[in-house]
Amino acid sequence: MRREQEFTDLLYDRLAEMRYGAVTAVRETLPRDGNHAQARLERDVSVVEQSALLAALDAGENGLCFGRLVFRDGRDHHIGRIGIRRDDPDRTPLVLDWRAEVARPFYLATGHTPMGLRRRRHISARGRRITGLHDEILDLTDTVRTGHEGSDADAVLLAALDAARTGRMHDIVQTIQADQDGIIRAPHRGVLVVEGGPGTGKTVVALHRAAYLLYAHREQLARRAVLIVGPNPAFLGYISEVLPSLGETGVLLATPGELFPGVTATATDTPEAAAVKGGLAMADALARFVRDRQTLPHGETVIEHDEGELRLTEEMADEARRQARETRLPHNLARPHFTFRLIDALTAQLVDRLGADPYGGPNLLGPDDIAQLGKAIATSPEVHGAIGELWPVLTPQELVADFLTEPVHLPEAEAAAIRRPDGAAGGWTPADIPLLDEAAELLGEDDAAARAAAEAERQKLIDYAQGVLDLSYGSRTQEFEDRDDEESEVLAAHDLVDAEHLADRQEEADHRSAAERAAADRTWAFGHIIVDEAQELSPMVWRLLMRRCPTRSMTLVGDPAQTAEPGGCGSWEKILTPYVDDRWHHVRLGVNYRTPTEIMEVAARVPRSVDPAFRPPRSIRSTGTAPWAHRTDDLPGAVAEAVARESAGTGRLAVIAPRSCHQALRAALPDASVGASPDLTSPVVLIDPRQAKGLEFDAVIVAEPHELGTSDLYVALTRATQRLGLVHTRPLPAGLDEGVEVLLPSPDGAGPVQ
Repeated sequence: MRREQEFTDLLYDRLAEMRYGAVTAVRETLPRDGNHAQARLERDVSVVEQSALLAALDAGENGLCFGRLVFRDGRDHHIGRIGIRRDDPDRTPLVLDWRAEVARPFYLATGHTPMGLRRRRHISARGRRITGLHDEILDLTDTVRTGHEGSDADAVLLAALDAARTGRMHDIVQTIQADQDGIIRAPHRGVLVVEGGPGTGKTVVALHRAAYLLYAHREQLARRAVLIVGPNPAFLGYISEVLPSLGETGVLLATPGELFPGVTATATDTPEAAAVKGGLAMADALARFVRDRQTLPHGETVIEHDEGELRLTEEMADEARRQARETRLPHNLARPHFTFRLIDALTAQLVDRLGADPYGGPNLLGPDDIAQLGKAIATSPEVHGAIGELWPVLTPQELVADFLTEPVHLPEAEAAAIRRPDGAAGGWTPADIPLLDEAAELLGEDDAAARAAAEAERQKLIDYAQGVLDLSYGSRTQEFEDRDDEESEVLAAHDLVDAEHLADRQEEADHRSAAERAAADRTWAFGHIIVDEAQELSPMVWRLLMRRCPTRSMTLVGDPAQTAEPGGCGSWEKILTPYVDDRWHHVRLGVNYRTPTEIMEVAARVPRSVDPAFRPPRSIRSTGTAPWAHRTDDLPGAVAEAVARESAGTGRLAVIAPRSCHQALRAALPDASVGASPDLTSPVVLIDPRQAKGLEFDAVIVAEPHELGTSDLYVALTRATQRLGLVHTRPLPAGLDEGVEVLLPSPDGAGPVQ
């Protein structure tokens, strides 16, 4: 113990040195002259690099070293959250990063396959103080004993599983199991599907996979960033500290409703509307709706012009539209082609009228005259107004809002489900986000005006820089003339830099991380995408995500048995076949680390009532505490009593109830955290089953289970790590009346008793 404590003290001293070095490295690159371009560049690079290093050092400080490997060949390595080296010429490793290849025996070695190890040590610490050691002997011929040997190889794992929850997911670098390690380190390319029932650790494994990929493919993924898609804001808050605790910040966390920059989905859809909006038929309906906006005039449109009336005919517009559509460009990008062809046609019409030879000879107008007429037509507001009526410039928001007002190209029942007379005036819903993205693809963005404005702004900088150089040249020339000596050979500013390069140096550097830039760019291509609760996403959301990852480098995590969203695909084949056919790899996690046997046996009866062949994941722990149930006529009062009783234990408690019960329960539970993104670190939270996905609590009380669908009920029942209770006003669903302790009202009315 003393040796490990001394080593830990050394590590923290080295950590302090590295942190000090990172801070001073930034200070030392600050330029003495604020206009010195090279110094500014060095400072900009240093700020980015050293800030990333500081983030990693801060993350690794808690539980800096958690393991030690002693090999038969004499090698001895400590394992930690981040790699740390000595400050010597050889940069000798003090602690190996858990993701390094040499660290794999810490997770994979067994007595049967020791992988060259004599022993493996687990180190427990609180801050920089060592609190416990646990040694596993892997070489039975090793006679050395430390006094910290243990016969139970799973002691460290079980201690972590039994620990009280904090409301935030923790990393599992100390307890990664062999099957999990294989998933974490799976090849970067292609689509990997990780399926697993409740409590199998699929989410935390996916997060550690993100950390590993960023370590193994740093140059590529740090530049392109990793996107992690979660089902709701509460879930993203729950997992938000895992990757920073592993020293990784190049990751964007988002819900499907946050994947269209500039739009926040705050409204809600009915289940029927969400299902319709999520169907692939929406892509075709929107495409046809865009073509509807490329219209033709009825008969002739007369346009007033200085040289006389112009007549825009249906035939002219039809030919221009045909040629524009043949470019196969998105609507807004094809519009200039439509415009140019109509302008050409109107110019030809005007030329024929003004230049006609009354004696039948050739046209009397020359090329310069024709060009002048074409320019006049091209700059005519009336002409552009008429063209805008036939082929308007559209934004995704305008297009989708108009479509929702009158959803054409859909069966009437589906149109009625999503019709909103006010368009999007009531706010966008999560199911609208993939529609906006689809609309953006169909429309395209004509950025010619923005590029022209940027170029004009740049020219202003160049002109200003030229003025500065001219002023410098004039003052230096006058100085040399006044001195009347031979120092005119001395270089001046204009000899070292031209106006264009000087202007470039004045532009502000973009210090945003790749994740921050990706969040603001709809067309960003991510290096890797991880999707949690992937079975819940609709086909339209998958179209959006596949655009964000052209390389199809993805990790999909989920459990088809927990599909609850009305538009969810559920089946991996339905999700992936349209994009990668059968070129994807599937793995399944079958061990339940979260849910005790007593709870899992009860929860499994819910899906088994629908599918008798259903097989739940195998729980590896038991608490000896059976779930309980209490029937009452006063739901809020009974839940409040149950919360008071269960809160006497340790950890966090969740009341999971149908949304219809929340108003009454909020009044009975004034201290509970509620809302779209409740504070999960609060002792008590009130949520619905959809919000509970991916979360876990020490104790759970499920209210009115008979009002929940099969999938939602299964999710609600499998969130507890220790204790589960049911409070209901009507009979329990089939199967739940077995395996639970029934609580009855006490004779004095003071509360339920067994």
